Amino acid sequence: MKVFITGASSGIGEALATEYAIRYNNSDTIIGLVARRSEHLLKIQTSLQETYQVKCTIYPLDVRNSAALATASENFMQQHGTPNVVVACAGVSRGTLTEYQADIAAFQAVMDINVMGLVHTFQPFIAAMKVSAKSGETAQLVGIASVAGIRGLPGAGAYSASKAAAISYLESLRVEMAANNIAVTTIAPGYIRTPMTDVNQYKMPFLMDANIAAAKFVNAIESKRRFVVIPWQMGWVVRLMRFVPSFLWDWAMKNAPHKPRLDWDWL
Repeated sequence: MKVFITGASSGIGEALATEYAIRYNNSDTIIGLVARRSEHLLKIQTSLQETYQVKCTIYPLDVRNSAALATASENFMQQHGTPNVVVACAGVSRGTLTEYQADIAAFQAVMDINVMGLVHTFQPFIAAMKVSAKSGETAQLVGIASVAGIRGLPGAGAYSASKAAAISYLESLRVEMAANNIAVTTIAPGYIRTPMTDVNQYKMPFLMDANIAAAKFVNAIESKRRFVVIPWQMGWVVRLMRFVPSFLWDWAMKNAPHKPRLDWDWL
């Protein structure tokens, strides 16, 4: 099993890397780990290799940099061959309000990371995956979206818009790749306990620990699910969200809690 994962230094990405190492704990398993924070990647690499005897290759980079991702993908394939699964997990969330001029940069960064990061991650692998799929190898692209992409959430315009775009993009990609036997899976998590959600000051229904979520994610990937909401309880919420009339949605969201708008240098 060869897996390439972005956003792997914490949260869902780290949990997915660990889950794959647990399931395929042998020296034939190779996991490529991508994230900006090299010190975190080094710790995870050491932990996975020593605990589960898998091979890990790390690539400290920003998914907004398409050239860096192209170089990393080429390096991974030269060393290990074409990956069976590529998981685009890198993502950011921040409370944003359009009325603040200072938030324009935040909107841009969220869209670049959460949407273009998917494109930058998948594009370098597709040609090689077409070849491997023809020979009967598993070839799968996985994008991590969010239930926040189903309807617009107040105070999360950038995040909701980026995840809505991600869902539509992945659906287009799924249809495009079908003729090449490359599966595309969209995973839309609800609330997962990660550093991204730790800043939320409001109640998060059906909050799930990252390691439990990762096991469910991999189950969905291995079943080649097209679109899945995790946890399943949030899936029912999503079904309701889709069909709520706009005037009722506006009324319900009018006084809904917002993700905090924080001023920090995170770009």
